[in-house]
Amino acid sequence: MRLPVIGANWKLHKDPAETESFFEKFRSLVDDFGYCEVIICPPFLDIATAVIAAEQTTIHIGAQNLYWENTGAFTGEVSGEMIKASGCSHVIVGHSERRHYFGETDDTVLKKLVAALEAGLTPIVCIGERESKNVESVLEKQFRCGIAPLSPDQFAKLIIAYEPI
Repeated sequence: MRLPVIGANWKLHKDPAETESFFEKFRSLVDDFGYCEVIICPPFLDIATAVIAAEQTTIHIGAQNLYWENTGAFTGEVSGEMIKASGCSHVIVGHSERRHYFGETDDTVLKKLVAALEAGLTPIVCIGERESKNVESVLEKQFRCGIAPLSPDQFAKLIIAYEPI
């Protein structure tokens, strides 16, 4: 049985010192959480600090994004293998901001899900709508095109986060 998940997603304003300070306060709040998983997804530059700060706790660290290729001339992109090697266990895929500002599609979400799973990461796939109209059709399309092509074994390894705007 999967435990409920509590997630925290940083905005781009925390630096490593602020990340360390956050964890000093946050760790004591979740020390006795046995009924859910706690996943923190800081920006890439704060991952190393977060991984160290979460040592000997039940807190999992994830990345906010990944690229679907492991090698190649993709300046600025970070692969699932790199994220896993940095100490992360999870990665956010398909966040509404990535879809809106960077033009991510259901096809790229699917590529990223597969890459995350192949790297041994647990993907946290975000689905949601930007407007209150057409909610059902947007969710259906995101699921049908971006998630449903996964095999049952792959599907069982992901976390779906509903993200209404």
